[in-house]
Amino acid sequence: MHTLLRLDTSIFSGQGVSTQLSDALLSQLKSANPTLRVIHRNFAEQPVPHLDGMWLQSLMEPEETRSEAQHKMADFSDQLISELQEADTLIIGLPMYNFGIPSMLKAWFDHVARAGTTFKYTNTGPVGLLDDKKVYLVTTRGGIHKDQPSDTQIPFVKTFLQFLGLTNIEVIYAEGLNLGDDIRNAAIASAKQSIDNLVAA
Repeated sequence: MHTLLRLDTSIFSGQGVSTQLSDALLSQLKSANPTLRVIHRNFAEQPVPHLDGMWLQSLMEPEETRSEAQHKMADFSDQLISELQEADTLIIGLPMYNFGIPSMLKAWFDHVARAGTTFKYTNTGPVGLLDDKKVYLVTTRGGIHKDQPSDTQIPFVKTFLQFLGLTNIEVIYAEGLNLGDDIRNAAIASAKQSIDNLVAA
């Protein structure tokens, strides 16, 4: 069965434009594949803890000597990796906050990047260990940043995903959302048309 992992990272949950556009994309994908299995993580409702020294120690501690608290930490990270490994397709809602990605998405990245599991180091450099999957990035911005130096999001996210072996990436943009109703409405309509075009392709 085809499995899709959806990450909603907006602090506004279902009110976020990235979440609403991800809804539209998922609806289209489910129409094309009615048996689609969806793993859904909404970070506003299911916070992703940021890694600290204690968490890293829990991951490095041998399983048989972990404390109960360390087991819980390691199990959480393991579950995030398992969900990523199971998925054939990813949808990542990607609002821009202060020129960067949501902090809990960075935390998710830190949980799933594990040497020997999702990537490995070799004499010629790192190699991603994930089977390539289709990735949709649904990015929303208050201003206009596409292909500008101010767009630190997309290069970083693409670099990280490619580090894990994920190279089949499509980006859906909705920009200028804070520049007035006309620009906002046009941006959302354009993003929805991009979704239609990508799914139909």
